Order: sequence, then structure tokens, then C-alpha cells
Amino acid sequence: MHVTTTSPRDEPIPDLDAASDLLRALASPVRVGIVRELAGGSKRVHELVTALGVSQPLVSQHLRVLRSSRIVSAHRQAREVEYSLTDEHVAHIVLDAIRHTQE
Repeated sequence: MHVTTTSPRDEPIPDLDAASDLLRALASPVRVGIVRELAGGSKRVHELVTALGVSQPLVSQHLRVLRSSRIVSAHRQAREVEYSLTDEHVAHIVLDAIRHTQE
């Protein structure tokens, strides 16, 4: 369900909608973990599985969400696919959120 945020004049506020979509895409501990891992550089699925301690199908499912939200991109390397962040700003958002919860 997509709710359009409106101004007092009932006009859409695209910047707030886009920010809300980004936060919704990150609204999963596994997806936050994937972004945290990719903040250190590109990784293959098996590396993410090992780092996060979850199953390969679960990592692949969450990578699909991150790819459809254009947070993560995929690059084929021989037989495997390597994933990386499309924008380092997302890594800062996630890493700041993690640090904030540790304070």
C-alpha cells in the first residue's frame, strides 16, 4: 500500500514519499544486515549468508527487495553474482542507525 504524503494544500510531497519508500525497503533486520555488509565492499551471496548466519534463500529474497528498490545492484562475475550498494549514502543511514541504537 502506497500512501501519498500531502502538504496543507493537498499537494503530493515527492521527497517525503521517496524517503518513506527508502526506509520501508530497509525495514528488515536482514536487509539492514545486508547493507551493513555491503558497506565494506561488494559481496557474493554465499559471503552474505556466512556473515549474516541466515539461509541462502532468505538472503536472495531480501536482495530482490533491495534490488527492486535500487539500493543494491548485481554484477555477474563468472558463475557468481556479486552485489554492491548503488549509493553509499544508504550505507551511512544504516550505519548511523546501528550506532545510534548502541548508544
